[in-house]
Amino acid sequence: MGLGKYKYYFKKPRSAIVKDILYWLSIAGAVSVAATSPYFGVNLWRGQKRLGKYPRKRVYDTFYNLKKQGLIETQKRNNQIFISLSKKGTQKAGWLQIDKLKIKRPQRWDRKWRIVIFDIAELKKLYREAFRGKLKELGFRPLQKSVWIHPFDCRAEVDLLKDFFGLSEKELNLIIADKISNGAQIKNFFNLS
Repeated sequence: MGLGKYKYYFKKPRSAIVKDILYWLSIAGAVSVAATSPYFGVNLWRGQKRLGKYPRKRVYDTFYNLKKQGLIETQKRNNQIFISLSKKGTQKAGWLQIDKLKIKRPQRWDRKWRIVIFDIAELKKLYREAFRGKLKELGFRPLQKSVWIHPFDCRAEVDLLKDFFGLSEKELNLIIADKISNGAQIKNFFNLS
């Protein structure tokens, strides 16, 4: 979507190890490691299959850099170190979910149209453009500038986008319709019979 030049939280992590760490922490919530162990980095590295494919030093250095960037937080309680994503880290990790979004094509179409209508203020122009770009990536077709259509169930995907971009009910609606005026043309676009 070409958002790299915009605000920090729209930057996607480039390194595979950073993606794996952010993904792991976003799923786990918080991870604890014995604080008394002189092998903190080794224990952390051994404990996760996702991270085991990387050299230990690289895992340790990546954690250090993520903490320095403010993407992860550590707290020491009762001889345990708890590692979790900061608010900034959670926003960056959101890209991992957004990047993997796909709308599944069922074997049989239910003959319903999913129409996304959005009205995102000029002050949130970056969000509006990013949201529109993601709809296009997911295979939606524009009916109008802020009205997009898709033939398959996409409620979960639209809800995730809504949460990720912080959009309200006023700014985004999903409508399910049985008929639309130019249905034959749109059916051809989606290769539906």
